[in-house]
Amino acid sequence: MNVVESTRLALESIWANRLRSFLTLLGVIIGIASIIATAAVINGLNLYVSEKLSNLGKGVFTVQRFALITNRQEFLDAVRRNKKLLPSDARAIAERCPTAETVAWETHAQVDLKVGVHEIRDTDIGGITPGILEIEPYDVEQGRVLLQHEEDRAAPVAFLGYDVKDRLFPNVDPIGKELRIKGHALQVVGVAQKKGSFLGFSQDNYVKIPFSLHRKLFGTRRSINISVKAADPARMGDTMDEVRAVMRARHHRRPAEPDSFGMLTAEGINDLWRDMTQTIFSVALFVVGISLVVGGIVIMNIMLVSVVERTREIGVRKAVGARQADITQQFLIEAVLLSCLGGAIGVAIAFVASALLNAYTPLPASFPAWAPATAFAICTLIGIFFGIHPARRAARLDPIEALRSE
Repeated sequence: MNVVESTRLALESIWANRLRSFLTLLGVIIGIASIIATAAVINGLNLYVSEKLSNLGKGVFTVQRFALITNRQEFLDAVRRNKKLLPSDARAIAERCPTAETVAWETHAQVDLKVGVHEIRDTDIGGITPGILEIEPYDVEQGRVLLQHEEDRAAPVAFLGYDVKDRLFPNVDPIGKELRIKGHALQVVGVAQKKGSFLGFSQDNYVKIPFSLHRKLFGTRRSINISVKAADPARMGDTMDEVRAVMRARHHRRPAEPDSFGMLTAEGINDLWRDMTQTIFSVALFVVGISLVVGGIVIMNIMLVSVVERTREIGVRKAVGARQADITQQFLIEAVLLSCLGGAIGVAIAFVASALLNAYTPLPASFPAWAPATAFAICTLIGIFFGIHPARRAARLDPIEALRSE
């Protein structure tokens, strides 16, 4: 009996018991759909984060008070050890690091803004030096960006994120209009193009003002973030070493002591993000794997029931010359087909779910290209592993006793 004939008989058996077959496959369907949907969300997030980090440009890194912190103890140690970064630190880096092309800095504060009856809450007020706009360029929709002479004299000017313009100046040209921050009147000189949101959080709810003005409005005690662009992106490691040496000398760190500041690169953030998502996927895979095991056990039990129901058929086939290998092959193929059918339905559900998530939620889901092949490989293994026992049991039936079965 060839494989084609065994496959035909298996499909006929599955079709003859359609409802039972579908209920048998629920565990596999749920397991495969859940795994692929989770992978689609994580894949989409990874692509999104990589795209956003790539916008920082090559050869760019940031020096700030805290590095990437992954646990509570690291945070407590950093709070005790790390010092606030000052503009003098940034100037020292610019003077003493010959491989650094641009050094700029910024600081932040959160305030609520109101213009007439319109308001927007928790807006990020970023005090920047104009060099930031060279390192992290902002696409301008209206007006212009901040200029160096405005930083030099703490000019009361503001560059708005798209959401701030949209909420405070709807249907109005904001250029030249007045925006009050902490009671001070600022003139709007530009508006940035819309960036959109990330996981439901707006990336356009910000106002950029000169750093010198920010210190007047919010005080001088805030730590700054220092952005550095290497003259040669291929030698960014050398630039980072120079910056680290300057900062450790300024903070009086002994050779054996850890840094009292953090250095962040796009690659470092991306690697941390991927480690986090891989951990999440591993946990999800373990939890959802239980559903696949349950689905496999159900398939095995239903196949055992099928063996009992078809005992007489097996006896007749053996009586006319079917070998044990033929019986084993038929039931094993049926188990694999059952499992793969569940996998196909699961893949289809996951594909639709990822498309709906991408269209109607903040989650940037991206259906992974490897999903169908991986799903069918997993389902084939499940079918073989859980179908081998019923297949062997059917093959070992005594033909005389099988023919007596009613």
